[in-house]
Amino acid sequence: MQGAPIQFQSSSSGSPLLDPFGRAITYLRVSVTDRCDFRCVYCMSENMAFLPKRDLLSLEELDRICSVFVAHGVRKLRITGGEPLVRRDIMTLFRSLSRHLETGALDELTVTTNGSQLARFAQELVSYGVKRVNVSIDTLDPDKFHQITRWGDLSKVLLGLDAAQEAGLKIKINTVALKGVNEDEIESLIHWAHGRGMDLTLIEVMPLGEIDGQRVDQYLPLSTVRQRIEARYTLHDLPERTGGPARYVKVAETGGKLGFITPLTHNFCESCNRVRLTCTGQLFMCLGQEDAADLRAPVRASQDDALLTQAIAAAIARKPKGHDFIIDRTHSRPAVSRHMSMTGG
Repeated sequence: MQGAPIQFQSSSSGSPLLDPFGRAITYLRVSVTDRCDFRCVYCMSENMAFLPKRDLLSLEELDRICSVFVAHGVRKLRITGGEPLVRRDIMTLFRSLSRHLETGALDELTVTTNGSQLARFAQELVSYGVKRVNVSIDTLDPDKFHQITRWGDLSKVLLGLDAAQEAGLKIKINTVALKGVNEDEIESLIHWAHGRGMDLTLIEVMPLGEIDGQRVDQYLPLSTVRQRIEARYTLHDLPERTGGPARYVKVAETGGKLGFITPLTHNFCESCNRVRLTCTGQLFMCLGQEDAADLRAPVRASQDDALLTQAIAAAIARKPKGHDFIIDRTHSRPAVSRHMSMTGG
């Protein structure tokens, strides 16, 4: 009935939230900051205007929202940014959320990072139940790394990887395929990552936010990349999914796992089980759509979770079937105006 309240399924039943297409929402990605100590050329402009602190959710508010999602069926939380590990006192959020791992309400608490702070925080992350991290590395050439990230230092990131592996973290490397930049390094990145016992996932550049330059000049279809890889390696398709959009293969020669995330050449929305919370409390039901629900207002309006719960339920009820990513070759406009650093990678 029009105007009737939308109710969550009972959390005691263990039934997850279902969107209008019957997909269970079990995965929440949480951006804790829009700030980053890098300025990657495909992600943001060099001179970014970041949000004032008053606009950000506090760590306590982030914990509260995450906990409501966990109470209603979310089994995986991924902390993202910007660069999440540059947020002040961020380990207090990991410590607090780890209680859901201890009770069994949450299966996984993980993080996506550029690796710059891993040497500092790897051991503490492990102590709070984090078992694996995703680290973004697009090249192993120090000069090229600095060109891509503008502010990044590859040696610092590699030290972070060493610290993470010593602490026992499993690592997946995320690499954005960039035409004319790192396309000649893909095979060597596979060899390097698998040689260190790390998985590697290749990602097509996504048309999010205004950048310095044109994404049409950056875009490298992974269908082409896969053909090149298959000229050297034997790839065996794997049926597994990790709750994300990647399709995986096993590389026979290395024994390692290789993923492909293809928002442009292959729409991956049919099995989407995730939503994204920004650091300002906006809940995006789809990375490639502008529609969002404000969770900051209800979380600040009452100490009771009823309003927050209702807002989440109403948002999930309008989750779209999929995104409409394109590279606009005519006008060079991004498909979505917000930057990836705002939504969370």
